[in-house]
Amino acid sequence: MNIAWSTFTPWHAAAGGIAIGLAAAIFVLFNGRIAGISGILGGLLRPQRGDIGWRIAFVIGLLDAPLLYSAFASLPRPDIDASYGALVAAGLLVGVGTRYGAGCTSGHGVCGISRLSPRSLVATAAFMGAGFATVFVARHVLGA
Repeated sequence: MNIAWSTFTPWHAAAGGIAIGLAAAIFVLFNGRIAGISGILGGLLRPQRGDIGWRIAFVIGLLDAPLLYSAFASLPRPDIDASYGALVAAGLLVGVGTRYGAGCTSGHGVCGISRLSPRSLVATAAFMGAGFATVFVARHVLGA
């Protein structure tokens, strides 16, 4: 994946961050639940009576958002320089990591840190550190 720094738009990025923060805050205020995607999807795998509707609505909203956006602007074209095998392996590792870490980046990084959760502060530091280390090893040690 390549980032075109010449077309980086900090105002759009800031607006997106604010929108995510507001959505997470509204979700916890009105529903008393954390907007962590792995927990929401995990709840669909172990459904409980009266707990399915809002989870399905949340997932539908995630899937419909790009469609709504594409009605007003063109979607960015991703440029991914990885094989399907690498993508599947990465997805599986992320899934295992969210189970071991008791949550994902959205749950810990957005919702947990905003609540000053010690577990989320540690988890976020761990996955950020692992990401930095992975990029360093891949780019500077392995030369990929």
